[in-house]
Amino acid sequence: MGQGHSTSYPQVILMGLDSAGKSTILARLLTGQVMETSPTIGFNVGMLDLDKKTSLTLWDVGGQKHMRPKWRLYLDDCEALVFVVDSSDQSRMAEAKAALKKILGEEKLQGVPLMVLANKKDLPNCMNIREVSNQLELPSYTDRHWEIQACSAVKGLGLQQAFISVSKMIKKPII
Repeated sequence: MGQGHSTSYPQVILMGLDSAGKSTILARLLTGQVMETSPTIGFNVGMLDLDKKTSLTLWDVGGQKHMRPKWRLYLDDCEALVFVVDSSDQSRMAEAKAALKKILGEEKLQGVPLMVLANKKDLPNCMNIREVSNQLELPSYTDRHWEIQACSAVKGLGLQQAFISVSKMIKKPII
């Protein structure tokens, strides 16, 4: 057979500052519902079936300041990083940029594709993806595949498409 790991699905990690919407995104993807979430201590994990052939294991890791030093503990076998930002909160973009830069500097994430989700696009005054991309300095990450998509966890907009893209990014060979 030679398959070996037929039961394990690609590991995708959701990271981002607290209140960016990671747990809401995970709940929405897994249940189709908007759920009241409280700050994540540790992590939530769930299986996302995109279609009959494609499933992803999603890890939603707590984003409070005291949790961020532990982020690196979750990077084993990570095949894609999904970094969630609150696109309506301009005041925390510098903090998000620093957190993203730090985690992408980890050796285990070398060459791992990055999907940035600009969440909360349903809110007034949210930044567009070009603004978010520039604030996070995404164009400077020339050593990996990255994409950015706008989404709304609360409205359920853009999530399915984003994770289909993530699944394609995982399959794409690194150039």
